[in-house]
Amino acid sequence: MHISRFLTLALVGLATLLQPAAAAEPARSAETEPPDVRQLAQAALATRDSQGLPFAIVDKKGARVFIYGADGGLKGASPVLLGLARGDDSVPGIGERKMSAIRPEERTTPAGRFISEPGVNLQGEDIVWIDYEAAVSMHRVRTGNKNERRLERLASTLAEDHRISYGCINVPAKFYDAHVKPLFGRAPGVIYVLPETRPPRDYFKFLPH
Repeated sequence: MHISRFLTLALVGLATLLQPAAAAEPARSAETEPPDVRQLAQAALATRDSQGLPFAIVDKKGARVFIYGADGGLKGASPVLLGLARGDDSVPGIGERKMSAIRPEERTTPAGRFISEPGVNLQGEDIVWIDYEAAVSMHRVRTGNKNERRLERLASTLAEDHRISYGCINVPAKFYDAHVKPLFGRAPGVIYVLPETRPPRDYFKFLPH
């Protein structure tokens, strides 16, 4: 190879090194958010409603959760299991009742904005409280009752198959350990649960008209 060829390569490499670094952007996942999820994430950041905290958006219609870092970068997404009954509000006082006393039509996952808290349930399992008073949390899927087929439900592409819980949000154990626990299992975060029976702006006033 001629000396001029070496010089050309050297100059190209030097020019590359001297180019201004690109502005850092929030990390993105390969997962694509539905339009209403992405709009909510953008509005939460633009209005600073997320308070500089990591946040999650639960899409009840699609039965999925989307996890974001404090910078708004999408870290991951997963199917979830939700409350058996359709509806966007918890029955008053439901968190003080025994599970056996909660009727099927009362087993809703409430919509809204929640400040999450790390917690532990009665079995000593770490969980993330979403609404402590209503006893609604996000936790690893429980497979003790084989008749409920919770793992099969998580794998189903039909959103209606994901309705089985008393209101809590069940996520796959590996996803919980990889994404939920690191961001929400040690410090507060923000959990947004999109409604399924009412317009999102009924719960999130910061959304654009």
